[in-house]
Amino acid sequence: MARVPAVELEVGGQTVRVTNPDKVYFPAAGHTKLDLVRYYLAVAEGALRGIRNRPMALKRYPDGAEGDFFYQKRAPTNRPPFVRTVTLSFPSGRTADEVVVDDAAGLVWVVNLGCIDLHPHPIRADDLEHPDELRVDLDPVPGVPWSVVREVALVAREALQAVGLVGWPKTSGSRGLHVNVRIERRWSYAEVRRAALALARDIERRAPALATSKWWKEERHGVFVDYNQNAKDRTVASAYSVRPTPDARVSMPLRWEEVVDVEPEAFTLATVPGIVAERGDAAAGIDEAPGSLDALLELAARHEAEGLGDAPWPPHYRKQPGEPPRVQPSRRRRAAERAGTGARETAAQEHPPRAEGEGRRRPTPTGRRRTSIPVVEIARAARREEALAGSSAGRLVTPGWSPTSSRPTSSSTRCGAASRSGTGSG
Repeated sequence: MARVPAVELEVGGQTVRVTNPDKVYFPAAGHTKLDLVRYYLAVAEGALRGIRNRPMALKRYPDGAEGDFFYQKRAPTNRPPFVRTVTLSFPSGRTADEVVVDDAAGLVWVVNLGCIDLHPHPIRADDLEHPDELRVDLDPVPGVPWSVVREVALVAREALQAVGLVGWPKTSGSRGLHVNVRIERRWSYAEVRRAALALARDIERRAPALATSKWWKEERHGVFVDYNQNAKDRTVASAYSVRPTPDARVSMPLRWEEVVDVEPEAFTLATVPGIVAERGDAAAGIDEAPGSLDALLELAARHEAEGLGDAPWPPHYRKQPGEPPRVQPSRRRRAAERAGTGARETAAQEHPPRAEGEGRRRPTPTGRRRTSIPVVEIARAARREEALAGSSAGRLVTPGWSPTSSRPTSSSTRCGAASRSGTGSG
């Protein structure tokens, strides 16, 4: 059968070209690119409610849901006149002109680029520094059943009600649930994240056996309340986004009474248009009553007075004032145990161990630094010297190490470091 090169659709008075419309995007379900476009047209009112007038990062799947994807922050230069852009600045200091979708024609255009799910920022194009949405991302630890995710979502609702906020739940389309909260545009990204962290800790307090606000995976249990989704430059899939799953599952807005027994596999590209036609959009009123973060920020201040400071930021951020060390607690403990003194413990926190086998930089007594070779290479050098000397008692000579160095290191010390890392010479 000959492939159809393109079709042109009339959408809201605009002509939008869809290329390769018969390309299969979901092999298991058999859905094509044109099926995806038609789905978004069927739910356009609800989908646009989540993305309209918002800058959007383009997450593109040129080969469909089972192929590779890439994020594109900068808008394509070859775009139609009905698609506008706005210039965003990022934590790195760089800027980019990102796409802003205002109507169904723009929605179809981004889908034609290979965008299966939609990733808007929590801001509006007319005010890029003050979010109008706080996002509660409930992310279950592997092995946690879906029933626990639902329970934590209901706890999140209670925590929001306690501070006068209204949450709008939706399935993530993956393993978790999202709760979106419309807020007044009065607070910075940092303040919104601070409020989200306070909320996450309150949810953990209300359900300590089910929920956690701990950033490090080794400390998590149950459902992680990901407060860092509110940091600048982070996006999540918006309402009615189709996710790149075999069954083309949808991030579906829910009413709270539906959360109690909802099953996420019920919402797919094939089923959602009919459900929306029958019962409408569960998030239709989300923009009507934005709330205040004052009570959550007061809760954050109480947490801080009790000794709960900031929590780790996303890894691509510069170190923030008051932020704890960005190193896994177990690695920090091991470094402290090896150091044996308070001063060395402080140094271990400030300069956490790197990945196994990676070259390390160690402080010298004068404050200068030298670079040691990887521990794997140390072990190999030890074996070579033992073979040459005919004995395991030979002295290890580290390449680049001068006999006149102020702190010579014995072979036993070097090999001991290699042994601790699991790469000893045996």
